[in-house]
Amino acid sequence: METRTYSHPDQAVRHNYPLANREVGFSAALRLLNRTMPYAIVRFGILLGVSVATIVWAALTVGGAAFLGDKIHPWIGYGWLFAGVGAFGFAWRLVLRYALYLVKCGHIAVLTELITTDQIGNGTQGMFSYGKEVVTKKFGQVNLLFGLDLLIHGVVKAFNRSLDFIAALIPIPGLNSLAALVNAVIHSATTFIDETILSYNLARADENPWRSSQDGILYYCQNAKEILKTAIGVVILDKVLTMAAWILCMVPATLIAGALPGPLKGATIVIAALFAWNIRAAFLQPLFLIMIIIKFHVSAENQEINLEWDEKLSSISGKFKQLKDGIGSWKAPTAEPQS
Repeated sequence: METRTYSHPDQAVRHNYPLANREVGFSAALRLLNRTMPYAIVRFGILLGVSVATIVWAALTVGGAAFLGDKIHPWIGYGWLFAGVGAFGFAWRLVLRYALYLVKCGHIAVLTELITTDQIGNGTQGMFSYGKEVVTKKFGQVNLLFGLDLLIHGVVKAFNRSLDFIAALIPIPGLNSLAALVNAVIHSATTFIDETILSYNLARADENPWRSSQDGILYYCQNAKEILKTAIGVVILDKVLTMAAWILCMVPATLIAGALPGPLKGATIVIAALFAWNIRAAFLQPLFLIMIIIKFHVSAENQEINLEWDEKLSSISGKFKQLKDGIGSWKAPTAEPQS
């Protein structure tokens, strides 16, 4: 993979990476999602496998608890139930934190490359190998990437709580009473912003990901109003399409629930919600994320950094201070010596 840098941490404009895709909208995002469909399919496959395992687990755990409680002793049944819940929680957290998170980061790396250059690795690499290589080279280890993402999430969440222009985002005069609803929607959009800043981090190709993450947050603050206008529409569309997916999943969910043991035969709604969540996480969320990522990159292009936001964020978020501390302590991962 070619080493590139578009980072200028000592200049007013902190980056000069190209933008090959500037169109902001549903159709443009759909085209990019289609080009990276293998990532979405892999994510859906993992989620579907987890869902099937969840249904099997529920049957064994609930059915086993009822059987043991009736045939041996109620406390034995409770013990089986609690052990099953604990084991499932541990396994789910492991899958969510590592497998799904790595797939998501690789997908963002590939999307960022397509948005900035319209090709993957100069056309010489497959998207999975490129995504893995970029994430590994940039961050060195998953735990560091995950920890940095948590810090970014905390800073963005603190900033969004401080916004004072919420009512102005509502396009219809006289509906300021809906500000609380818009606040809730913006809270839901926070996860999209976290991932967008990861995309900025990768596009800028700074050798210090803590520094480019800090600047990415500052650029988000400077362009929050325009970015959140897109995010609000995205979150509303997300709810509508997820509900539609849930309705479509009711038919197979009814068939599955009918084959389950007695206590679970009425779980049609829950099973449909589980499958709808899979569709949302694998296909809808990446689609909406692309819309916000492009909006961010277009908004921040050739824009000077406003360091007043640095002071403000330092006053409202302890995590922002942690992020700044990480800049000085960062050591780039070293390549393994060749034998």
